[in-house]
Amino acid sequence: MSTIKTENITKQFEGVHALDGVSLEIPRGRVTGIVGPNGSGKTTLVNVLSGIVRQDAGVLHIGGKEVSILKPQQVNAHGITRTFQEVRLFEQMTVLDNILVVVTERAVAASLFRRRQERCDREARQALETVGLWEKRSSPAAALSYGQRKLLEIARVLAMREAEVYLFDEPFAGLFPAMVDVVVKVMQGLKQEGKSVVLIEHSMDLIRQLCDTVIVMDEGKLLAQGTPETVFAKPEVIAIYVGK
Repeated sequence: MSTIKTENITKQFEGVHALDGVSLEIPRGRVTGIVGPNGSGKTTLVNVLSGIVRQDAGVLHIGGKEVSILKPQQVNAHGITRTFQEVRLFEQMTVLDNILVVVTERAVAASLFRRRQERCDREARQALETVGLWEKRSSPAAALSYGQRKLLEIARVLAMREAEVYLFDEPFAGLFPAMVDVVVKVMQGLKQEGKSVVLIEHSMDLIRQLCDTVIVMDEGKLLAQGTPETVFAKPEVIAIYVGK
């Protein structure tokens, strides 16, 4: 059963097809990798799936329901959360408060006043301990290293326990090996919980290690979809992506 299904999704930027009639399915409770050359449409696809970009044509199905246009404010209600290539944090807030803003699901000021609520504290601590940042909880987000900032953003999506679909846009980029191991365990843990994980990644080793399904994009089109073994054996994939 699929968590997300797209039908003929099309998106143009200044006449260039970033997505050109893309129809695919994201299986429930599995890890799905999206790969392809730069400019192939990977991030645009994730942006459409998370309501950041509105498609020009085509339909989304989320949890079996048809969604003509997904608006950013509707994403959480559909059980979708994501990270970005460029980390987006509340820079002057502490590491802990960056998580509390998420777990209380309220405005920033209200979140800070409720910071001692037992449930919120427990969920925030669990998310930060999972990525190894609990000891940094009192530090401002701006003081973190690049890798720690990425881990904090991952912790924020982990804190959204009601989410069913987790979209990760190049989560491993720029991380030290020890941090890579942390993120690998995060994704494996989400899969064990029955969550659907989608990640854009350039490392074929990580894709093979983590993914049950691989989607290959090229020039805005779906080139192939299937298991890593099946997809990476296709001549067109070897020629267009792996061989570059």
